[in-house]
Amino acid sequence: MLKVLIPTIMLFPTIWLSSPKWLWSLTTAHSLLIALTSMSWLCWTSETGWSTSSLYMATDPLSTPLLVLTCWLLPLMILASQNHINPEPINRQRLYITLLVSLQTFLIMAFGATEIIMFYIMFEATLIPTLIIITRWGNQTERLNAGTYFLFYTLTGSLPLLVALLLLQHSTGTLSMLILQYSQPLTLHSWGHMFWWAGCLIAFLVKMPLYGVHLWLPKAHVEAPVAGSMVLAAVLLKLGGYGMMRMMVMLDPLSKELAYPFIILALWGIIMTGSICLRQTDLKSLIAYSSVSHMGLVAGGILIQTPWGFTGAIILMIAHGLVSSALFCLANTAYERTHSRTMILARGLQMIFPLTAAWWFIANLANLALPPLPNLMGELTIISTLFNWSPWTILLTGVGTLITAGYSLYLFLMSQRGPVPPHITGLPPFHTREHLLLALHLIPVILLVTKPELMWGWCF
Repeated sequence: MLKVLIPTIMLFPTIWLSSPKWLWSLTTAHSLLIALTSMSWLCWTSETGWSTSSLYMATDPLSTPLLVLTCWLLPLMILASQNHINPEPINRQRLYITLLVSLQTFLIMAFGATEIIMFYIMFEATLIPTLIIITRWGNQTERLNAGTYFLFYTLTGSLPLLVALLLLQHSTGTLSMLILQYSQPLTLHSWGHMFWWAGCLIAFLVKMPLYGVHLWLPKAHVEAPVAGSMVLAAVLLKLGGYGMMRMMVMLDPLSKELAYPFIILALWGIIMTGSICLRQTDLKSLIAYSSVSHMGLVAGGILIQTPWGFTGAIILMIAHGLVSSALFCLANTAYERTHSRTMILARGLQMIFPLTAAWWFIANLANLALPPLPNLMGELTIISTLFNWSPWTILLTGVGTLITAGYSLYLFLMSQRGPVPPHITGLPPFHTREHLLLALHLIPVILLVTKPELMWGWCF
């Protein structure tokens, strides 16, 4: 754990002491080295269980893929931000990269924590850098409003979790994930226990977000700069799914009855947010709502509590993290050139930028779960476990899959095909940096097809 955490912390002096000319090159190279080092976590020695570096930090097959994804994303965020942060004063550039690195530090400590209270503290700590990135570097005038939504939704959801954790500490005497799995099952039967159950999960369902408490997400995504959107879509939403997986282990037997409304909301949300996507005009807003739709499927898979559900959820989280981040990068490259996120104003881009249209095509096909990509593997696993639980769910998940295919093709056709408007014929060409950025997103998605056991958790 320290072989990644210490170099990440050493990025802070690198940022503030390097010369302005080398700032972006050094930080990108340094963070890419950290990302490559983190790959060593994927070679775990034990078949299942924890690989412990200390009593407080450890990795297991569930947290490892998310840790590697977190480390992989930092160099990509720095690459994506370079163009629009470069004109700013040098100290603001340094501050921006510092916030991205601090976000990575908190996320590594959140996914690597063995104490639930440490996970909670790091879960909350990620709020601060994200909030500053959205409110200070956001693109539009609504960014303060979006930051307020983001802050208060997350805080309101997570305060009951703190109380629930303190009650758990009081009744079991420990909050260590290593010990809790071997402790006596809790006897839960009263109304108070039902509130405790809800308190444990609501924070994570808001973070995912579940349909109904999802309103902060499209606002935050649309207003955030590209790095903010990337880290929100790729990693911060996954904190919710990861937290739910860790907490579900000790919430039985109440989960059998109390999970019903949440599963229904998650499945209904797939259809509703997919339908909203079909009538979006704003590029980033469409990608943000598609994230809510995919996370509904993940929430359903986790709440069912079967090995297949958990496996499908983690596969879909990793695949969605890379694909959604790539789509936000593509939306940003179009925005930097056309200065508009309205799809109809930027149509016909395929004629001017054919290679970028290929990236758009691959990202959209991955988003609609084309075989044999890991997105399909995750979705099929979750849909089959839901079908096994109740055959009626196939109606909702099937319609949701069709709508996903519909809005993905709509997104591609609206932004890339059609007649070229005269006002976009003189756009500046794409840089090598942007093609590299997209290759680093989409090549891992394609490579994961060849070795999916890296990300399917503890279940097989």
